[in-house]
Amino acid sequence: MPRSSRVNPDAVRFGALIQRLRLQRGWTIGKLAQRSGMNRTYLGVLEKGGNLPTLATLFELADVLNTTATEMVRAIEEARLGARAKRAAPPTAAE
Repeated sequence: MPRSSRVNPDAVRFGALIQRLRLQRGWTIGKLAQRSGMNRTYLGVLEKGGNLPTLATLFELADVLNTTATEMVRAIEEARLGARAKRAAPPTAAE
């Protein structure tokens, strides 16, 4: 899948989640690539928010990272809601 020229905030959130889960395990991108059978360059693009994964990729990464696709999607949705609430909040007196 070609890399998107427009930054997708959900792709950035997903990438940050993958990176956090990978680093919690002390893995390099190479180690994640080896365990998942995916290309390390592709995983690097995902971590940088350059692309959204397919559903099959989401399930595979969840398995390899010992979590569930549900938990991963939930974490991204919580980040989306937090960003939405922050945009909707009125400015404080200090701003």
